[in-house]
Amino acid sequence: MSITHAICRVFAAGSLLVVLAGCSKAPPQALGTLEYDRITLPAVVAERIVAIDVREGERVHAGQTLLQLDPAQTRAGLLAAEAQAQQQREALAELVKGPRAEDIAQARANLAAAQAQAREARAYYQRLLALKSKNYVSADDLDRARASAGSTDGQVAQTRAALDALLHGNRPEQIAQGRAALAVALQQAEAERVLLGKLHVVAPRDGLIDSLPYRLGDQAPVGQPLVIMLVGKAPYARIYVPEQQRARVHVGDSVKVYVAGRAQAYPGRIRMLRSEPVFTPYYALIGDDAARLSYLAEVSLGKDAANLPAGLPLRVALDGASK
Repeated sequence: MSITHAICRVFAAGSLLVVLAGCSKAPPQALGTLEYDRITLPAVVAERIVAIDVREGERVHAGQTLLQLDPAQTRAGLLAAEAQAQQQREALAELVKGPRAEDIAQARANLAAAQAQAREARAYYQRLLALKSKNYVSADDLDRARASAGSTDGQVAQTRAALDALLHGNRPEQIAQGRAALAVALQQAEAERVLLGKLHVVAPRDGLIDSLPYRLGDQAPVGQPLVIMLVGKAPYARIYVPEQQRARVHVGDSVKVYVAGRAQAYPGRIRMLRSEPVFTPYYALIGDDAARLSYLAEVSLGKDAANLPAGLPLRVALDGASK
């Protein structure tokens, strides 16, 4: 065999290997993006923003001040609620202590005066009744005297009942109602106090400020986000597992994550895998998978990925998925 023929056979064999390699099926993989857990701090009241202490993209620690809402109106509501609670507290103390000695003495005096008037009215009626037999008094005068005597007797009964009520003290049901009213007033004051504290917005966890939708001086409606944070020590990969690979992928599998712009592979572990399929996003469509459904999954990453920004595209190799 000539040297020329040998070289030709080598090139032919190399070309065949290249063609076969090009025709070989690509290893299974899933596409996705880097994500962080997001938390939202909503406006609890519609108050004006009077201070913003952080900027978007800034890393913050738990308990750090983020912004402040105007506390004037809420503080006034707290003072009013505390005053109402104090009023209920004093009213309860009055119920528990019972009537004053001076009130009882006044009730006794009122009863004595009513009894004296009743005696006088009855005596006057008796005198007129004696004169009636001699026709010295008219029937109208006698009727008025009888009515006056009855009225004074009723006044005596009323003042005696008022004295008895003071002597017996307040009913247990009245004291229980007083305690309940005080409890309601205290809870209302506590609610106002908690609300006032929430106007001082602080970071609930370590994280990154992703967005500040409102600016200094704005007045956000109740429930609208004041701060959006990215939290977690490292991002995670949100991927879409192709339908034909779903059976071989399980929660807890170890996988390798390849992030766009980074040459190294990041080790990860599948932490969540949905059982219901979803429509595959356009960026996760791969060849024949374009007409298939996929399954949303999340892959946790280690500390070596802590500095990676959210939103980067990535791919996860599924051929080496293992426990």
